[in-house]
Amino acid sequence: MTKKEIVKAIADELGLTQMAVKEVVQMTFDHIVDTLVDDRRIELRNFGVFEVKRRAARQARNPKTGEPVEVKARYVVAFKPGKEMEERVKLMERREREKAEEARLREQHARQFAPPPAASGGANVPPPAASNRGYAQPQTPPHAPAPPQSADRPPVRPDPPPQATSAGD
Repeated sequence: MTKKEIVKAIADELGLTQMAVKEVVQMTFDHIVDTLVDDRRIELRNFGVFEVKRRAARQARNPKTGEPVEVKARYVVAFKPGKEMEERVKLMERREREKAEEARLREQHARQFAPPPAASGGANVPPPAASNRGYAQPQTPPHAPAPPQSADRPPVRPDPPPQATSAGD
């Protein structure tokens, strides 16, 4: 997201002009930078802490040539997120893991209950006959929940197969 998109979102939400919101957003950023330069630290509750730190001089390597290179000491801005931000990011991670697990289970289910490939030679081979007196039983995956039952009606059961009668009855 860019600063322009932030300005537009705030302007739309508050019903203000984008020019007025842009000024406020820019002034906020300017004051954050000024505070970092002057005080080297700014703490924004429920958001995080920006802090200027001195990075020590060190020996590094040029990735192309592999030769050692001297890196001078310098100041860098570090950011440590606040608790609320950390929790929201963890929640986002948890949701993504759950979505990935659901997709994995759907894929597994689709593979498990996919129709068998056609037999070689081009002949269509019918699936094997189901047992239980000629009545096919629906295939449900082991992890599928039972269908919902209405509290005011008993569960619907299939009719039993017809009984063979003897000729003398």
